[in-house]
Amino acid sequence: MRVYVPLTLPGLAAAHKAGEIGPGPLTAYAVTPGLREWYVSDDIEELEYAALNRAASASLRLIAGNPDAARRRVVVAVDVPDGAAVADPDRSLDSSSLGEVRIASSVALTEAAAVHVDADDSEKDVAAAAAALGAADLGDGDAQFTVDGAEDHELLWFGIQEIPNLIG
Repeated sequence: MRVYVPLTLPGLAAAHKAGEIGPGPLTAYAVTPGLREWYVSDDIEELEYAALNRAASASLRLIAGNPDAARRRVVVAVDVPDGAAVADPDRSLDSSSLGEVRIASSVALTEAAAVHVDADDSEKDVAAAAAALGAADLGDGDAQFTVDGAEDHELLWFGIQEIPNLIG
C-alpha cells in the first residue's frame, strides 16, 4: 500500500540520518474508503494525488509548529505492507481526517518510492500559509485564502537518492 508521510526538511534530514521515518506511530495519508467516498472517484491516480495533497496540508501544519523549519512542505511516498496502515473507523467521514492512517512502527527509508518537496520559490507563500493556519482554522476567510495560496504550488518529485541534495 502506498502511503504519504508528511515531514519537514529537518524531519527528512533526521530520517535520512537514521535510515528510517519514525519512531512510530506515524500519521500518514493513503487512499482509504473514506477518501474514496469523499472524492467519488475510481481513478487511483486521482485518489493518490488527493492523499498526497492531504499529506502536504499536514506538512504545512508541521512547519507552522516548527519556526526553525524551512518553509517548504515535504511528503515522503512510502510503500508499506497491506494492513500496516490503518484508518480510524470512528473518523472515516470526518473531513479533517480524510485519508489519514496510522502506521504502528517506523518505516525504513529504503521503502520510500519518492520524496515530494516544494520548490524554492514557494517559500514565501508557504511561510504566509503557516502563519495564517490558526486564523483559517477559526473561519477567517482571508487567512484561508492565504493557506490555499500555498496549496497552489505543486510539490516537485525527487528520487530517494536525491535526499542529500534536498537537505544540503
